[in-house]
Amino acid sequence: MNQPARVQSLSVDDYLASEDGADIRHEYIDGELYAMTGASDRHGLITLNIASDLRPLLRGTSCQLFANDMKVRLHIQNQDIFYYPDLLLSCDPNDRATYYRTHPCLLVEVLSDSTARIDRREKFWAYQTIPSLREYLLISQTAREIEVYRRADGWAQEIITEGSVRLDCLEVELALDVIYEDVLA
Repeated sequence: MNQPARVQSLSVDDYLASEDGADIRHEYIDGELYAMTGASDRHGLITLNIASDLRPLLRGTSCQLFANDMKVRLHIQNQDIFYYPDLLLSCDPNDRATYYRTHPCLLVEVLSDSTARIDRREKFWAYQTIPSLREYLLISQTAREIEVYRRADGWAQEIITEGSVRLDCLEVELALDVIYEDVLA
């Protein structure tokens, strides 16, 4: 997230309409828009590697996986908030709004210098309010390091640097070699 794109306050309906087909994506916090920055090649590869590995496992299930373009909608302290996580997994068959999800079980953010603080603090705090969320992953794009936060563990941080990361939401293991394929030498 960057700087406010506009000073005027937009309604949720106007925001959703403005994002449909827009060249620049915006996150939304209580009527204010925040333009999204572009992603690096490493960021894109990590996101694609995870999505490519998980997608075949979802066939025949109620789970839907989205990379980059699906918003998560939150309602916190009478404020509507929409974020674009890098990966969003929802397995709730009733969570099927056209432009956003409200009941994800897994959210993933790939860290960058410009977003790491927001991902670790603001988004982490906000995401914990989602009752269906089981796991939140923060993935470094400069080192083989994944921060895992699980509701079942009281959102305590677990750092993974070797082997694989367990995804309770899907009951699978994701190998770091797959996540970082073609990313780090």
